[in-house]
Amino acid sequence: MLITAEVANEAAKYLSKHDAVLAPVIAQHGPCTIRPHTDYYRELVDSIISQQLSVKAAAAIEKRFVDLFGGTYPTPEQILQKDVEEFRAAGLSYAKGKYVRDIAQHIVDGELVLDNFDQLSNDEIITELVAVKGVGEWTAHMFLMFCMGRSDILPVGDLGIKNGMQKLYGLQKPPTPEQMQRLAKKNHWHPYESIASWYIWASLDNKPAV
Repeated sequence: MLITAEVANEAAKYLSKHDAVLAPVIAQHGPCTIRPHTDYYRELVDSIISQQLSVKAAAAIEKRFVDLFGGTYPTPEQILQKDVEEFRAAGLSYAKGKYVRDIAQHIVDGELVLDNFDQLSNDEIITELVAVKGVGEWTAHMFLMFCMGRSDILPVGDLGIKNGMQKLYGLQKPPTPEQMQRLAKKNHWHPYESIASWYIWASLDNKPAV
């Protein structure tokens, strides 16, 4: 299921009914504003560039990265024409420069076919993405949630979700992935785990700007 305005409204009603802890957060923040888009390639490259950076810093580096290509977002073939040192001059770390080239290489070689993603399951997409250097499970989860708009993703590796769950549900310490899955099941989050997670972020005043 993809997150549309209708799905977001349905999820708000459903989660409010089934999760008394989440209900006041939903009432405060309104329907989830995640909406899918189809620029999968740019989303992946940008996700690598922005890892472990503030929004402001990431935006500045992304602009310098695009400026390397005359201000137009580069194709995978164009990325492969640049070496890592040129990317470092734009502000990317050596590792991120290699990762961006690896995404481009996978696409050019036909090992990563983004046009097929709409036909794949969440697990199949995660498997495809983590085969690329620099793309881990967390990045794959964020891609599925915020780019593809899949409604049923529980990002068990996200620190904000862990901290939010601990605070909201009165846990003694941040939950393990298994504990997160049990809590989601207990509170009947399926098939709206992505939207429930958005509300967990919102509870920390850290709602993603989408």
